[in-house]
This record gives sequence, C-alpha cells and structure tokens, in this order.
Amino acid sequence: MTLTPKRRATLRAEAHHLEPAVHIGQHGLTPALIQTVDDALRTRELVKIQLGRNADLGAREAAQQLAAAVHADVVQVIGKTTTLYRENPELHRSGAGVPAWRR
Repeated sequence: MTLTPKRRATLRAEAHHLEPAVHIGQHGLTPALIQTVDDALRTRELVKIQLGRNADLGAREAAQQLAAAVHADVVQVIGKTTTLYRENPELHRSGAGVPAWRR
C-alpha cells in the first residue's frame, strides 16, 4: 500500500502532536521490538518511533526495515524520529469516525 502525497501530508500533520510510542535502543530491531511496533500499529494506526543515540542503524534505514517487517508505510523521518502508518479496518468499524491516534 502506498500513500498519496495528500494523505501523507495529512498524516504528517496528525503525527506532529504525538509522543513517541516506541523507542529503539542499542539492540536495534529485535523480534520483540518489531512485535511491539506491530501491536502499536494495530491499536493506533499512526505510530511515532524514536531511535536512541546508541542505535547502530540510521533513522531512514531503520524506518525502511521496520516498515517492511510490519507491512506499514513510512510517513516521515525527521532526525532520529520516524512515523509509520498502517490502516486497520477493524478500528474504523468500531470507532465513531475519530482516528485511533486521537482517542
């Protein structure tokens, strides 16, 4: 799934106010971290991720690898922070039209 430029811009604006939900430390992209990101995307759709100082990966490289592992789209990478998005149709059925990351 690829995001249109307009949708990506909307998600970037929404992500501006989010706090990082996941932090990548010195151990990098472990299976446990990938599972944590997958769970966060399932419940929120839009997740901000912070790379630690000691992480051995670059932010863009980590974002691409993580997005591929969890089947998500990279919304943006700024410094050591990246934002990922993966739509969850189940959230849209149960919600009242309010995006999951705003609840």
